[in-house]
Amino acid sequence: MSGAVQPDRRRVLTAGAAVLGAAASAQLWLPATAHTAEVKLPDGVFSLGVASGDPLPDGVVLWTRLAPDPLNGGGMPGRTVAVEWQVARDARFKKVVRRGVAPARPAYGHSVHVDVRGLRPDTTYWFRFRAGGQLSRVGRTRTAPAPYSSGGRLKVALASCQNWQHGYFTPYADMLDQDPDVVVFVGDYIYESTPSATGVRRHEGTGEPYSLTQYRNRYAQYHSDPDLAEMHANAPFVVTFDDHEVDNDFAGEIPQDPDKQAHDPFVARLTAAYQAYYEHMPVRATAVPNGPHIRMYRRLEFGRLARLNVLDTRQYRSDQATSQEGAQDPSLTMLGAAQKRWLVDGLRDSPARWNLIASQIMMAETDIRVGEGKLWYYDAWDGYQTERNALLQEFRRVSNPVVLTGDRHLTMISDLKADFADPGSEAVGAEFVGTSISSNGDQDHAAFRAQWDPLRADNPHWKLLDAHRGYHLFDIRRDGIDARVRVVDTVLRPRATSSTLAALRVEAGRPGVRLV
Repeated sequence: MSGAVQPDRRRVLTAGAAVLGAAASAQLWLPATAHTAEVKLPDGVFSLGVASGDPLPDGVVLWTRLAPDPLNGGGMPGRTVAVEWQVARDARFKKVVRRGVAPARPAYGHSVHVDVRGLRPDTTYWFRFRAGGQLSRVGRTRTAPAPYSSGGRLKVALASCQNWQHGYFTPYADMLDQDPDVVVFVGDYIYESTPSATGVRRHEGTGEPYSLTQYRNRYAQYHSDPDLAEMHANAPFVVTFDDHEVDNDFAGEIPQDPDKQAHDPFVARLTAAYQAYYEHMPVRATAVPNGPHIRMYRRLEFGRLARLNVLDTRQYRSDQATSQEGAQDPSLTMLGAAQKRWLVDGLRDSPARWNLIASQIMMAETDIRVGEGKLWYYDAWDGYQTERNALLQEFRRVSNPVVLTGDRHLTMISDLKADFADPGSEAVGAEFVGTSISSNGDQDHAAFRAQWDPLRADNPHWKLLDAHRGYHLFDIRRDGIDARVRVVDTVLRPRATSSTLAALRVEAGRPGVRLV
C-alpha cells in the first residue's frame, strides 16, 4: 500500500483531531438537512474513541461505542440511538465521499459497526461520527490494494498481549510513528485477571469478569489507554482473540479449571465474553456472536501481494494434552475440521505472492528439555503434533508461507521445519512470534538468558530470542519481507524510548528467515 501520510504530517493530524472534533459545529456537518432528530445524551458519548478494521479494496469497517460512563456499564439510556457517520478524502471533511446513519443499540452496548463500501482501493480516508449533537474525534484509515494489483508494498505491524496491570502500552506510540498500513493483533487484547494492588496500573472492578457488563467495563478500561486509542484512530486493525479475552488456557467450552467452573456457567461466560469482544472490535457483522459461538477466522486480500489468513485457535480446539504421548494423539485438533479445510483450501488456491497466517499461538517447536528427549508446551501447536505436522507438509506446496504469532510474551523468530524430529529437515516457512505490548512488564534479561540460552542447541531452528516489550514491523514487497523487531526500554512509565533490536529478511522463494 503506497501513498501513506508521512509521520510528521500524521502527528499534526492526530494532535489536531480532538480539537477539530470539539470545534466542529452542526454547520460543519453538511448537509444540515441530513441530520437525524437530535436526542439529548450525556456528555462524553465518544469517550472510547474510534477505530477501523478489516480493510477491503472498496471498503473498511468503522467502529465506535457510545459510553459516557465507560467503566460503569456505559451510562447510555436504554434505547437505540441514531449515529451519523462520514468518510472523507481529507482530514477537514471538505471532500466527503460517503455518509450515513447507523443504529447504536443497547443490546450491543451502543456499539457501532459501519461496513462502508464504494471506496477506492489503496487510498487513505478520514472518518468521524456524530450523535446527540456531539462529534467524535477524527479517525484515519486505509483501504486494501485493488484485487489484481501485484506490485507495491504493504507495511504490517504485529501486536499481541497487552496486560493493563503489567505496564503502559508505550509500544503503540512508536508504532504510530512507523505509520503501518494495517495492524494485525493476534490475541490477549484484555486480561481477565483480578485487580492487583502491586500492578503498574490496576484493573477496574473487584474480580475477574464473568458477566457482560463486567467484560464491557474491562474493554472500556483498555480502550482508555491513550497510545492504543491513537493507534486505533490512525490505522485499520485486523484482530483475533486468544485465551485471556475469556479465561486463561480455555479450550472450546472447557475452562482452565473445570473443577471450579461448571459447564453451564462457563458457557454463559463465553457468551458474555464473545459479545463484549464483538462490541469493542472493528469487525464485520459476520462476527456477531451466536450465544457462545463467534466466527473469527477469515481471509483478507492485499492484491496479489499478500493473502492474510486469520485463525481462531481457541474455539474449536480439543482440550489440551497433559503428556508427550497425549500431544501426539492424532484425534486432537487445534482448528476443527471446518476451519482446517478452509485454511488448507485457501493456501492451495492462493494467487498471492505471500501467504500470511495469523495464529494466536506458536507453530514452531519449543523443546524445553535440555539434551535427550523432548518436552513441549501443550497449549501451543506443539500440543497438537499430528495436525501441526500435516499443516507443515502443506507448506511445501504453498507460495512463501509466513506465520505471525503472539502469546509467548517474547520475541521468538524461527524457521518452520518440515519435520522437527529431524534437525536437518528442510525449512518450509518462517514464523515471527511477536513480543508482548506490555505483558510480563520489564523483564530481567539476565534471568531470561539463563533460562532460554541453554535450550538453543535443542532448538536449532530458532533464529532470535529476546524479552523486550514491543512489536514487529514488516515491509512486504514481491522480492522479500524486511522485518524489524521494535522494542521499548520500559513499560513501567507512560513514555519510553524505542529502538530496532534486530532486522531480519525473508526472501521470496527461499523458505526460512535470516538475521540481517
